Amino acid sequence: MQLPVYFDYAASTPVDPEVVGLMADCLRRPELAANPAALGHAAGRAAQALVEAARAQVAALINAQPDEIIFTSGATEADNLAVIGTAWFRQARGRHLVTSLTEHKAVIESCRHLATQGWRITWLRPDAEGLIAPAAVEAALEPDTVLVSLMHVNNETGVVHDIAAIAAICRRHDVLLHVDAAQSAGRERIDVRAGQIDLLSLSAHKIYGPKGVGALFIDQERVRRVSPLLFGGGQERGLRPGTVATHQVAGMGEAFRLAAQRLPDEARHVTALRDQLWSGLRQLPGILLNGHAERRSGHILNVSITGVEGESLFYSLADLCVASGSACTSLSNEASYVLRALGRPAALAQSSIRFSFGRQSTAAEVDFAVEYVLRAVQHLRSFSPIDVPGA
Repeated sequence: MQLPVYFDYAASTPVDPEVVGLMADCLRRPELAANPAALGHAAGRAAQALVEAARAQVAALINAQPDEIIFTSGATEADNLAVIGTAWFRQARGRHLVTSLTEHKAVIESCRHLATQGWRITWLRPDAEGLIAPAAVEAALEPDTVLVSLMHVNNETGVVHDIAAIAAICRRHDVLLHVDAAQSAGRERIDVRAGQIDLLSLSAHKIYGPKGVGALFIDQERVRRVSPLLFGGGQERGLRPGTVATHQVAGMGEAFRLAAQRLPDEARHVTALRDQLWSGLRQLPGILLNGHAERRSGHILNVSITGVEGESLFYSLADLCVASGSACTSLSNEASYVLRALGRPAALAQSSIRFSFGRQSTAAEVDFAVEYVLRAVQHLRSFSPIDVPGA
């Protein structure tokens, strides 16, 4: 077994070999060196055809129309464009937004930015299991609410919010719904039509595509347009100017095509590994599951371990690539704001581990992780003055 063992697929996934092959071919073929906006010659049209094929592949995964997909540099930019762009474009109708304390930083910081410009933000707090109740969303709506922004699958705990129920509430009140689907696309079934989703953020590198490319779905009937954040050319319907990176977009399209084919099998695969890991770790006294026991995606397991200090715990797990929170906040020594919002004390939030699984994960790797974690925790507790019941 190659060490360290990778258990951080929620942060980023390895690029699928078929995606690598397609992207390499794009970079090798002279005619695809053209700017896809240069439609006056054959090379530009060839590049544009590849971009449009990828647009259709991304749309197919979520049951959207190709012209409803706007390519971005990633889900972070898509979140910014959805939240800030919608707020700016609809400010004449209202300046109130609803989101939650457990959103990705891209949504949280976008809302904070709007708050400095006079928008009012209602911050919903999840219950102790990490879920935002649809009734809480409805109670937060006001006459001038223009947008609700909530993630589908939480990137730290893996809890799956009832987006369908929340969407139905938003439709009844004529409020737009933005969903961050970076963790759920390719892992949970998404149908923007049946689910009544107005805007949806997507990432390529979370589902075996390249880094540096993502997309925003914008419902053509309900939303039609948001205000751009960048200015320049007329690419991407004027909402995201700049030369489209043909090879990256093509790679995202191929990754989404493969994800659509493999979704049922991969969901069963990662869920089995998650359950196997939890079955092994739960024998450890003082271990706590973070997030709802049932309403959670199969690729994430987040646990808190009592009786150990967080920094020491992660130092002891050097042969495992795991996370203490989201990748976007790992440069900070602060405890996970998501777990703090669930009511975990700071010390316990810092001694939490997020395991996440993917295509290449194996049962043998999980067995190794169970033994490795149990041994590390037992060793650390032998030096700890904290009494752990049952230990």
